[in-house]
Amino acid sequence: MNFKGRDFLRILDFSEGELHHMLDVAKKFKEMKRAGQNHKYFPEKNIVIVFEKTSTRTRCAFEVAGYDLGMGVTYLDPTGSQMGHKESIADTARVLARFYDGIEFRGFKQETVDTLAKYADVPVWNGLTDACHPTQALADFMTMEEKLGDLKGKTLAFVGDTHNNVSNSLMAMSAKMGVNYIACGPVDRRPSDEVIAACQPIAEKNGSTITITDDVHALDGKADAIYADVWLSLGEDKEKWGERIEQLRPYQVNMEMMNRARPGAIFLHCLPSFHDTNTSIGQDIFERFGLSEMEVTNEVFESERSVVFDEAENRMHTIKAVMYLTLWDK
Repeated sequence: MNFKGRDFLRILDFSEGELHHMLDVAKKFKEMKRAGQNHKYFPEKNIVIVFEKTSTRTRCAFEVAGYDLGMGVTYLDPTGSQMGHKESIADTARVLARFYDGIEFRGFKQETVDTLAKYADVPVWNGLTDACHPTQALADFMTMEEKLGDLKGKTLAFVGDTHNNVSNSLMAMSAKMGVNYIACGPVDRRPSDEVIAACQPIAEKNGSTITITDDVHALDGKADAIYADVWLSLGEDKEKWGERIEQLRPYQVNMEMMNRARPGAIFLHCLPSFHDTNTSIGQDIFERFGLSEMEVTNEVFESERSVVFDEAENRMHTIKAVMYLTLWDK
């Protein structure tokens, strides 16, 4: 398989075999990291990570993965460049490609990362856009394989706002890997017809199903893994919070839902999570709406079924695999 020089923009760009290979390489890097084995394969390379949207896990995962591989890493925060302001995205791409061997972008529009990839002649990696979150999906499936074994024929259920970027990438990953996917949420927050149309034939080819439903009982006895994400995204208009919360309340992941799933079902979340009031936003939500928990209860989040911190760690290993495979030129 030849990954050298390729961009990592969306899950649908890669075959099932290529995705399996990425996960295998990530698992190897995890073993090496835990064994303290040196893997500084790129001491001569430098990468830049460009963030329109701030993040704890994505930034730390890219930075540590880059350092572990021996590379220099430059972080540009939302005020750290003129991209899209005084300089076009196309021009920025061509400038950064003269300095760096790889470019990561995390921001608002898929169009931006696509333009960076079009004009940069080095690999571009998608750290998150409005359309998809491919590095997160890789980490999620690595975690599920660790906890559930062979995933072929297993069922992953995303509960809540199924119109979002994480759900899109998980649907694509499920279709590619032969995993049944249930998108369970309000009718007007369902995945786009475009995403469903792209994933449906792939799922059929690989012997899996895609179910779009607003019925939380569609998970009963079927889900091997239940996934939740925040109800209120970064930058969400506060005036819409009340409406969104009321719309999504029936889809809170609680222990009753977990117990109705298949025996041994696990809980996943891309983080951060509003499962208590120990954040300023969590406290604000409690004061305004009387909710101390949102998309998941603290009981589930802190239970043995929760694998959210394994997911967080696996972001680093899967990102390392993506960078290694697309940069390796030996």
